[in-house]
Amino acid sequence: MAVILIGLVLLVMGFVGVDANSPLKPYRSLIKIAGIVVLIIGISLSAIVQVEPGQVGVQKLFGKVDNNVLQSGLNVINPLVKVVTFDIRTENYTMSGVVDEGTKQGDDAIRVLSADGLEVIVDLTVLYRVIPTEAPRLLREVGTDYRNVVVRPICRTRIRDNAVYYDAVALYSNKRDEFQSKIFNSIESDLKSRGLMLEQLLVRNITLPASVKATIESKINAEQDAQKMTFVLQKETQEAQRKRVEAQGIADYQKILSSGLSEKLLQYEMIKAITNSPNAKLIFMTNGKNLPMIVDSK
Repeated sequence: MAVILIGLVLLVMGFVGVDANSPLKPYRSLIKIAGIVVLIIGISLSAIVQVEPGQVGVQKLFGKVDNNVLQSGLNVINPLVKVVTFDIRTENYTMSGVVDEGTKQGDDAIRVLSADGLEVIVDLTVLYRVIPTEAPRLLREVGTDYRNVVVRPICRTRIRDNAVYYDAVALYSNKRDEFQSKIFNSIESDLKSRGLMLEQLLVRNITLPASVKATIESKINAEQDAQKMTFVLQKETQEAQRKRVEAQGIADYQKILSSGLSEKLLQYEMIKAITNSPNAKLIFMTNGKNLPMIVDSK
């Protein structure tokens, strides 16, 4: 646009700005030609606009927005049109209680009230992008600062609206995935109605009040102690069972010995033990009961 203005100035000077007494009178024709050349160059440059990769362009002329979206690359447009570019790549918005971690400086975590009236702090990351065909409507209805106008307030409001249906402990433990799924569905529909697509919603951290956290830790420790005691009792029970089986076996063995030993069995067992010893010599003698007597050669 600046080049076009320069060309127009030169044309005006060439036609009416140089009078008969002006020292530029001999160059009047050159000024006219230069003005025409600069004007043509300016119009040519203004009629061609480059849209970067990952962006789309929206044409705006005298307050009116054209619904035709300019794709990435070179585009020929009306020289008087102003092109507003929108990034259609994935963007993220983080609300965190950790300083310098979120999009905004300082503590930007979301504080919500649970069903049991406790304050729970939620850290959240939203992944979203502009729907290319909805960029003209987004410019008309929201503008270019859609992050602070749409994304931030909708996310914070929907999280508070859904958190009231869950207890603090449930949000922290077994209902966390269900809670994340619910707020994803509600935020997705709200953003889509504004020309934005929600890609992913990450509940990064849920912080409970210190008193509730201490209670949960005590409960976990008690459950671990109970499990440990159960293991010890099972081990002792098994050991007692083993001793009973062992004692029963010994008793049965002794009963068998006391009732089933005979003279011939004793004779057989003695001979077998003696013959298996490499250092024993046998002298078979009678002792009146037909049992052999062992004499060690040593």
